[in-house]
Amino acid sequence: MSGPTKIKLKVPATVAKLVHPDAPRDAKIDAARGALPLPVVDKLLALLFLIHGKDAELKTLARQTVAKLPTSDLQPVASAPETHPRLLELIARFHVGSVEVVRALLENSALEDGVLLFLAQHAEGKVLALFSDKVDLLIDNPQLVEVLEQNPHADSELQALLKDGKSAGDGEEDEEEFGDIEEVEEEHLSKYQQALELGVSEKIKIALTGDKEWRNILIKDSNKLVSSAVLKNPRITEGEVSMVAKNRSSSDDLIRLINLNREWVKNSEIRKALVLHPKTPLPKALRYMNSLNEKDLKNLAKSKNVSQVVVNNARRMIMAKEKKK
Repeated sequence: MSGPTKIKLKVPATVAKLVHPDAPRDAKIDAARGALPLPVVDKLLALLFLIHGKDAELKTLARQTVAKLPTSDLQPVASAPETHPRLLELIARFHVGSVEVVRALLENSALEDGVLLFLAQHAEGKVLALFSDKVDLLIDNPQLVEVLEQNPHADSELQALLKDGKSAGDGEEDEEEFGDIEEVEEEHLSKYQQALELGVSEKIKIALTGDKEWRNILIKDSNKLVSSAVLKNPRITEGEVSMVAKNRSSSDDLIRLINLNREWVKNSEIRKALVLHPKTPLPKALRYMNSLNEKDLKNLAKSKNVSQVVVNNARRMIMAKEKKK
């Protein structure tokens, strides 16, 4: 049987005195019951050390106290990036059923992957449903997706998010937009067939690291976690991104990720494609128009495939340029 867990943390003197082996037992019992007037973080530190100590009675009391700590006290600690990961883990393990606390934890960049996986495995109901809104988090953590897939309590929305789909679209428009990815080559066909057999989490892993052939296949996957992961692949080129931006059937998620990348939107071809894309937020489209040349503006002014606001703005910009001549 293993001994008490060693915890390396910087603790204030008040907490160190309470958890020291020579500290009075009455003081330790008060700390384990949460009866001492300590700040919430210090109280949690003391409870963490007592839970991992040798005294069985103090362990039990400390566990009960952590479980009973009010949500209003824990939320600020759970959301603070300076909170030590061991305290975040403590909060997660004893308050996995609290929507407010888990929501705060999921927003915290200091939360470790092991704790995320614990939450994904043990959460239920409204707490588990919180993961439906964490698309970026899921894209960056294929193992998290895998654990969520195995959680039997996932609601219909989360199940739909994690559901596998075809690896490539069947429409002619997609085939034309994304180039010759349907060429029947033995190696490519092999990868395409492999993709049909893979689960969502496996495809995300490949999308994040795969070569151009894999990216061409998975960018068309019907699961948005998979297709979005392709855009987070460090090997993706601006040419590939431009093709995604030019494809009018590209999803909101793909266009959102392109718009968020400052380097990509410096590319004139990508900016132009985003202006034309129906899923680009209007304020961004209008801002990108400032870098378009006169020919592009004239085409926009006559276009029936963009918002009337964009058309009107193009006309206004053309008139302004002509007045300066």
